[in-house]
Amino acid sequence: MNRTYVIVLLVIAAGLLHGLLLPGGTLSAQPLTHATPEEMGMDREQLLRVDSLILDAIKSELTPGAVLVVVRDSVIVYEKAWGWTRRVPELQDMQTGTIFDLASLTKPVATATAALKLVEDGRLRLTDPISKYVPEFARFGGDDLPLRDQPRVIHLLTHTAGLPSYAPVRELRKSYGDKAGENLMSHLCALPDRAAPGTEMTYSCPSFITLQQVVEAVTETDLHSWTRDHLFGPLGMKETFFLPVGEPVDLETLGRIAPTVYNRREGVVAGIVHDPLAREVMGGISGNAGLFSTAGDLAVFAAMLLNDGAINGNRILSPATVRTLTNAPAGLESFGRALGWDLSSSFASNQGDLFGKNTYGHTGYTGTSMVLDPDTRTAVILLTNRVYPDDTTSVVDLRAKVANIVAASILE
Repeated sequence: MNRTYVIVLLVIAAGLLHGLLLPGGTLSAQPLTHATPEEMGMDREQLLRVDSLILDAIKSELTPGAVLVVVRDSVIVYEKAWGWTRRVPELQDMQTGTIFDLASLTKPVATATAALKLVEDGRLRLTDPISKYVPEFARFGGDDLPLRDQPRVIHLLTHTAGLPSYAPVRELRKSYGDKAGENLMSHLCALPDRAAPGTEMTYSCPSFITLQQVVEAVTETDLHSWTRDHLFGPLGMKETFFLPVGEPVDLETLGRIAPTVYNRREGVVAGIVHDPLAREVMGGISGNAGLFSTAGDLAVFAAMLLNDGAINGNRILSPATVRTLTNAPAGLESFGRALGWDLSSSFASNQGDLFGKNTYGHTGYTGTSMVLDPDTRTAVILLTNRVYPDDTTSVVDLRAKVANIVAASILE
């Protein structure tokens, strides 16, 4: 058990969380204003149907708790927390400012956005071969490949590079120990039986770790530092970060993180990324998972995208970049993927049945979800930690039903 885990467990066991728990309400500073559903052209009674739906999910033990934020036209029209985050050493209620392990929401929010920002800045092209930044990819598949046959950056963003869905964490740790992350690219490139780039879509965590390597090669810094300084910082997303439990431990932050693990060996674990590849191989800063955030911060991010890349007079992305980021690239439309975001693939069920054809979104394994509809300028952010206390439930159906209720509430 590493030192960080020990610190987390000691804090909880000592009952120190009692002094850390903050009163109810939104805990993070949000630059978005609030308005009533009626003011934003939405049906209040219809929107309030989400309340009983989410309460039923908690009573059925699909998740211990949830936070929902609905945004329209850069205004929050609904924001509420239900349930609890933990019961040990005492019951802790879910708060709207609870910090969640976003899992695969890391892919579009951090990694894909960073890559497209570099494209916008003239430092990267979507058609660049990956080998330009990650030399191991010159021998992708175990053979020397001519440049025309090598996978490109755009293939990483659309999960069409020919990389596998995951990587063997135990095998990598056994073979390379603490150097597993440094050897991951060589391992991936040596794998045989790969599909030719652009011919198949395999949802792939290694693709976004590879994209992380590209971003870090271009910026000459780590993904955590770059997104903090160039993306989340300028947006005022003060509670969006990798590695929320550092050393020394910030006890205030720790007390607000929804735990994702409970077992006899580790006890209650909060603030350490749930994804094994991100945790054991990449050390917590990973292009596929590892980002932590609040629903309020994600609301700001969503509003920025729905407002063509700007929020509160602060431009983060150009309108052209947002369009490119959130639409299927030419020639790859059949896969139902945008650049980091999901459009209509088999993973897009969180969008529900009623939002329009231009809707995009993404989910995270821990129980997180974002849905954005540019036609109605609406975003639905639903965050749960359904993997706690045990990873045996699903919120797939809940996500879709919440999206349907919100979509049906839009009258104007």
